[in-house]
Amino acid sequence: MAGRHPLFAPLVLVGGLIFGFGLAYSHMARPEVVLDFLQFEDLGLVFVMFGGAAVTGLLYFLAPRLLGRAPLTDDSFERRLKPFDRNVLIGGGIFGVGWGLSGICPGAAYASVGIGNVTILWAIAGMFLGAYAQGVWRSRTGSTDAGPAGAD
Repeated sequence: MAGRHPLFAPLVLVGGLIFGFGLAYSHMARPEVVLDFLQFEDLGLVFVMFGGAAVTGLLYFLAPRLLGRAPLTDDSFERRLKPFDRNVLIGGGIFGVGWGLSGICPGAAYASVGIGNVTILWAIAGMFLGAYAQGVWRSRTGSTDAGPAGAD
């Protein structure tokens, strides 16, 4: 990679603004709405997730064919495969417990702060502490099966 385009950071910011606005507009930044979804009482989150997945899937299908390389980073478009292994299963289960207890996932937590839910800062602090604890645990056990994730 030769270097990032000067518009990279501003466009990431714009993407975050759109993401946060969409979460807040659809009420998915409200833990009580997410908890209603997890209890099968409000299935609106399915439509929000499907909308996001459909747009992303279409762009990931078309961009390599139309552009050849990523316009802002000049990286090649390639799939990064993560095998379904024990870590994915256990990590997903732990994530699910945290999601069920807090009613919020990381992206929606930040959007929730944006709509005035300052209590969610406790959940965000817990996410940071949990990720830190996992990093400390991994470094002490010498596990090298998965390195730290980038800004995926």
